[in-house]
Amino acid sequence: MVTIGVALLRSLCHFSGMQQKELRIALICYGGVSLAVYMHGVTKELWKALRASRGFWAWEMIDEGSEAVYVRLLRRLEHGSNLKLRVLCDIVAGASAGGMNSVFLAQAIHSGQSLEPLTELWLECADVDVLLDPDARPWSRVAKFWANPLVYYLLHRRGNAVSASVAPETRNEVREKLSRLIRSRWFEPPFSGIAFSRLINRAMVAMRGSSAGKPLLPEHHPLDLFVTATDFKGHLETLRLHSPELVLESEHRLTIDFHAKASTQGGHDFAAIPELVFAARSTASFPGAFPPLQIGEIDRLVAETGSTWENRNAFLGRIMPEHFGRGDVESVSLIDGSVLVNAPFADAMAALRDRPAAREVDRRFVYIDPTPDPTGARAGRESGPPGFFPVIFGSLSAIPREQPIRDNLEALERDSRERTNLREIVRALRPEVEETVEKLFGNTFFLDRPTPKRLSAWRARAQQAALQQAGFAYHGYAQVKFSGVLATMARMVDEAVPEQELSSTEPIVERLLDHLARNGLDRGQALRDGATAAIITFFRTHDIAFRVRRLRFLARRVTQDWEKDESITEQDRDDARAAFYRALALYFEREPVSFLGEDFVPVARNFFAAPGAVIDYIAERRALIEVDEQVDLMLCEAFAQMTPTLRRPVLLTYLGFPFYDTVTLPLLRGEGLTEFDPIKVDRISPEDCHAIRKGAAHDMLRGSEFYNFGAFFSRAYRENDYLWGRLHGAERMIDLIASTLESGHEIPARELDVFKREAFLAILEEERDRLRADPGLLERIRSKIA
Repeated sequence: MVTIGVALLRSLCHFSGMQQKELRIALICYGGVSLAVYMHGVTKELWKALRASRGFWAWEMIDEGSEAVYVRLLRRLEHGSNLKLRVLCDIVAGASAGGMNSVFLAQAIHSGQSLEPLTELWLECADVDVLLDPDARPWSRVAKFWANPLVYYLLHRRGNAVSASVAPETRNEVREKLSRLIRSRWFEPPFSGIAFSRLINRAMVAMRGSSAGKPLLPEHHPLDLFVTATDFKGHLETLRLHSPELVLESEHRLTIDFHAKASTQGGHDFAAIPELVFAARSTASFPGAFPPLQIGEIDRLVAETGSTWENRNAFLGRIMPEHFGRGDVESVSLIDGSVLVNAPFADAMAALRDRPAAREVDRRFVYIDPTPDPTGARAGRESGPPGFFPVIFGSLSAIPREQPIRDNLEALERDSRERTNLREIVRALRPEVEETVEKLFGNTFFLDRPTPKRLSAWRARAQQAALQQAGFAYHGYAQVKFSGVLATMARMVDEAVPEQELSSTEPIVERLLDHLARNGLDRGQALRDGATAAIITFFRTHDIAFRVRRLRFLARRVTQDWEKDESITEQDRDDARAAFYRALALYFEREPVSFLGEDFVPVARNFFAAPGAVIDYIAERRALIEVDEQVDLMLCEAFAQMTPTLRRPVLLTYLGFPFYDTVTLPLLRGEGLTEFDPIKVDRISPEDCHAIRKGAAHDMLRGSEFYNFGAFFSRAYRENDYLWGRLHGAERMIDLIASTLESGHEIPARELDVFKREAFLAILEEERDRLRADPGLLERIRSKIA
């Protein structure tokens, strides 16, 4: 019966006209002190949705927990709205404890491993008594007896911080633990750094020991992780001004980034475990609570565990090149990433360029904010000047972390407008371009039977026609192409020889321009005269970006911008896309500087003396003209497999690309875009989730007590916040998945409410045996679920 059902689903999926789409999530995790436990609940539910989506596309049987609810929702979209949706999270960024959650989520996405060990870490170990350094503990109740009057006054006086911000039933527990914290060693961080690193490492090792499924991204799809830290001492950066020309400025912001592509099988670490521990420990080094992280702490951890860290120096040189180059990396002190950057949108936004797209993309930036406007809401309820604890804890936990994100969101909106405008421009151009290409090739006798030789000749003819019809516009287009090629060469030289410590690649570009001008390729004259033999040869030899844009444009054409045609099945389009991406792979592997090999380093080091040697080396190593011949053969084989109704329009689109590129490349300032669709921004916050109960964060989250430190003092609080995180995560994930439907195909609100109720009940059942600190918690919430 199961086999028949799967076969039926497969046939339905391949039914002509079935729309396919990817919901791609770029996740931003704010810092939130102890509310990180809530954020873990949210990210865990996102992880559940990703697992459900992978299983749905792989025809796996999932019939338990909230994952089963997501699968039913995806089937509802498929059968009820003709949309087969895949949910992906391919960009993750975070700060402070949100950065710690980001590190573990990225590892789970890439490796296919379980997030359950992180749940145990948060619930068991995120407690002041566990985190307190053994050397800092008061050895008895009479230790620091002289401090007892001060402690008693702070914790029991009228209007004290505990009475004002902690629920009555847990005040005694909080006072007892806070007393031990205050009476611990003074003027040094009370929590142990190495113990924190050990806990993170323990959770990472436990994840590795769990049974791993397949990665939660398609094969070869990139995953980018960014976590912020603060370089306490800072390093000097060079600023180029008019007067004086060079100025040195101290820079304290530090982004620790990781990048990898998904493999076929699970179990592969996203990065070396010591590097992931380094990132999590540094971003969550709360000022005053934990000592700053120094690299010696991770070296000590590696030695204690008997593990290895083979690429240690390469990692440190990549993330802290200035310190590594000066040889002082051992003394660098890193503290909490939220001190300067609590909402790392910028890094996530930069990762959007050059994403692969095999089908229509609905790109979302989703940010988790457990306490929207926490200081403003609290300030409105309080009168008079703030006291001792409000000033200390408020300044540490709230003020630095609540910088506005308006600039980031406005930048995303501008980017979305550009993408929308670009799509409209391409659509408006299409009739005229297709008419022009039809006139060029419509009567070509062998058009339906391309060979590599014919394809090359047709392509040259189309490019010449595009040049002639562009008129004056071609000059600007060629300048952008030329500048792009030089910028790529300059970047390769700079990356190959980082010890040059150039403030920018501008000197390299200027030297390239001078060398080319001296050898007959003057930028102004050559491009002003149109497509001269010299500039054509230069582009054929070096312009890899044009080849990539052309094949990506073709992949997008068969993916999304396709008119309904009953004779062309989704399988036909899938096969065409696969062929285009196989061809793209030949160019992709030649893009990074690593492709040039170790022999490129001495050539690049001698660049300013012999720039021609660098140009010749890159041309010889990449061998783009020879690669073009391979690609032409691959495309011809793909065209031969296509049905006639698909082959001709795809071929004409391919030949018409120079017309589109002439118009769109200058608008993109020389950068190609893969995801042309507008970017939407979604927030996950207690204030956005009303399916179970309405209210602000402080109405539901116990971690918001005691200035967002509350959950560090009680396991019951942590269990409460973790559970609400899962429930809110489920509610918002269902909203996000449903919002991918086009206007007129929406799921009715009542039907969505049914899915949410099923997810809530499934989560309560999943957590029944784990959450026992407050015996009435699950039943209280169950009673509120309609």
